[in-house]
Order: sequence, then C-alpha cells, then structure tokens
Amino acid sequence: MASNCDIKGDYIVGLGEILFDCLPDGKKLGGAPANFAYHVSNFGLNGLAVSAIGKDEDGLRIKEELKPRGLKFHLEEVDYPTGTVQVSLSGNGIPQYDICQGVAYDNIPWTPEIEQIAKQTRGVCFGSLAQRNAVSRKTIQRFLDTMPPVGTIKVFDINLRQNWYSRELIEESLRRCNVLKLNDEEICTVSNLLGLKKISARNAASADDAPLQLVDFEDQCRAIMKKYDLQMLILTCGVHGSYVFYEDGKSSFQPTPKVEVADTVGAGDSFTGAFVASIFKGDSVEDAHRKAVAVSAFVCTQNGAMPAVPAELIG
Repeated sequence: MASNCDIKGDYIVGLGEILFDCLPDGKKLGGAPANFAYHVSNFGLNGLAVSAIGKDEDGLRIKEELKPRGLKFHLEEVDYPTGTVQVSLSGNGIPQYDICQGVAYDNIPWTPEIEQIAKQTRGVCFGSLAQRNAVSRKTIQRFLDTMPPVGTIKVFDINLRQNWYSRELIEESLRRCNVLKLNDEEICTVSNLLGLKKISARNAASADDAPLQLVDFEDQCRAIMKKYDLQMLILTCGVHGSYVFYEDGKSSFQPTPKVEVADTVGAGDSFTGAFVASIFKGDSVEDAHRKAVAVSAFVCTQNGAMPAVPAELIG
C-alpha cells in the first residue's frame, strides 16, 4: 500500500483508474479520477486519488510523479501491472485510446484503510471504466454505500470507453450517484440503453459551427434526472458549449472558448474537478460552471492531463 493521505476527513476522492497515458511525446500521468482529484486539490481542497498500482517500475513512477504535484493518494499495491493507455491524437488534438486490460486499477481491493477513507469522504467522482472488472466494481460500489448518507456529492462522470459498460453497470451507478456528467454522444448511448426516447447526436448538430439543437437532449437529461433522483446533470457538447441542469427546471449554459488546442486529454476531468471544488467552496452553479469551463479550456492548451493551472483561474 502506498499512501500519503495524512489529513483526516473531508476528502474529495477521485475513485478508480490511475495510469500512464502513453502519448506520442512520452508517458503522462493520468486516469480520469486521478485527474479529477488533482484539479480539486488545485482549489485548495483535500483532493485524494484512490486506486491501485502494480509492484513495478510504472507503479513506482506514479508515486514519484504524484508527490511534486501536491496530490494526496491512497494506492493499493497489487499483483497486476500498473495501468497504461496508448493514446494517439488526431490533427485537432482529439485523443483515441487503446486501453490495456487486466491491470492494477481493475483489481482495487476493499481494505480497512479504504473503508475509513469512505467514511470521511464528502465528495467523490467515479466512472465506468474502473468498474469493468468485478473486483474494482465491488470496491467502488461499496465505497459509495459507505460514504456519509447526507451532505455528500457523488459524481458519476460516465466516461464510456470501448465496450466496457452495460445497462446494469450504468443503472447501478446512477442509483448511487446524485450528479451525472456525460457528453452529447454519451447521452444518446445512455438514453438508448435505458430504454428512453431514442436520439442521435448526428441529428443534434449538423456541423461543427452550427448551434446545438438542445430540445431532445434536455428532455432526455430531465428524464434521467427524474428517474434516478439526481440533483444535477452536466452535459458537455464539445465546441457547442456545456449545460448544467439542476433543480426546479433551472439550467446554466456556457459557450466553449476558442483556444489553440495542444490536446484534450484530461480536459473533461479538469472541468469536473473545478466544478465540484467550486460548489464545495460556496459558488453558485453558474459561477462554478464558468470556472469549470475556463479551467478546461486552459488544460486543452497544455500537453497532458495534469498541468499547473494559473492562479487567476482558481480564485
């Protein structure tokens, strides 16, 4: 076990995969939950990455790279290789992923230490990828069930990857979260899997610069919120902006800034981390949304998922 989470209580946890993104210019530390925890920490909150690493060179390197970033972590050391993802980038910096299986984060064990962390966690972000294997899936679900019953934020940042998801997995996660985050392609997949009205992302926007026709999407977002008793649903739509739907039919919209993109790896995770941290610091949904968009846009201008973020974007 590798752990440096010496501060007790009030954790905001990124729970799931930690890995190396193998980019054209070398290995970069990543994994959506770890990225989330890093960006929460940038806002001065007690971000914590909970995952598993192998007893190998990559596992050692992960610990060494986390420390100077100021991110607290609890990483179980298991008899599987540390996770890696081969990442190729399109001409506009959009990543394509080849994700290795049978790795450490697929096998996060439930331990007394993780149980204690869960009992002291007031916010968590988890996804679908780390739940593809039964071991980590059971740990993640048990963690969510062990958290304090009131006053917590549980974000299901769905991050559908390849074919590692099912209706059962998505529904079990939706029953345990109170905030769902997904993109305009994922809302179509999720709606169809859940047996809601079938919609197509292709029908929603005809060109990159065309305004997004949100009517169908909003109907589906509200239907999912109602069915699973969600407090918020965050919908990101690439160049078409992003939406936060919340109580009493309210919503927030932010356009996507035009920036020179280095790569978009980890941009969505930085959005989630900045949004959740801002909410915990007392910002309104609209202000938290604005900060999340600004941080995400900055991350797109940098290489890798955990760049240093300018102080003016955090205040």
